[in-house]
Amino acid sequence: MKKDAQPVAGLRQRKRDETLRRITDAGMCLFIEKGIDATTVDEIAAAAGISRRTFFHYLPSKDDILLSLQHSMGGLIAERVRHGDSAASPLESIRAAVIATCAEVPADDMVKIDRLMKASPAVQARKQASYVEHERTLFMALRDRWPDPERETGLRLVALLAIGAIRVATEALGQDGEERSLVELLDAAFDALGKELIGNSDQAGIMLGGGGAAG
Repeated sequence: MKKDAQPVAGLRQRKRDETLRRITDAGMCLFIEKGIDATTVDEIAAAAGISRRTFFHYLPSKDDILLSLQHSMGGLIAERVRHGDSAASPLESIRAAVIATCAEVPADDMVKIDRLMKASPAVQARKQASYVEHERTLFMALRDRWPDPERETGLRLVALLAIGAIRVATEALGQDGEERSLVELLDAAFDALGKELIGNSDQAGIMLGGGGAAG
């Protein structure tokens, strides 16, 4: 009985993940085609092959389709931080994780998603609020990698600054005259952050959280 419980639970989770993926994919396609306001939950449910009732079992509103993509990104970045290069400093580790995660999304899709979010004041407000949770998620991942209690304040600041770099890059994405991809904008934002933090090359290891303590 107990031996069968785990495979069954795993199968249920896979089915749930697959259904949620169908919902988000269907919603995104309709949002891009018609816009968020003109797309109904019934249309999304029909395109995903589920009932309206099932839709609300997975998501509280159609806005959450966009926000689910935003929320999942924080977890993906944190997971990469936990399994990143052992020789990297905290800020270097977060930078690599952010770039790798965002690089998995096609640049055109990222622009479309960002435009959809910016077109909805409600979604935009919730997106801004989610940055606080992302900051906490990244801090916990950093603390898992560097558990020294004396470093907690510094690691919290690294997480805060990293989220700031992400916000600056995403705000610039798709603006008039801005042709860089999100990955390029993120690189530029982290470059600018590094330059401001590092007064000279001798201080690099200390300011970025290195100095041989990143193992």
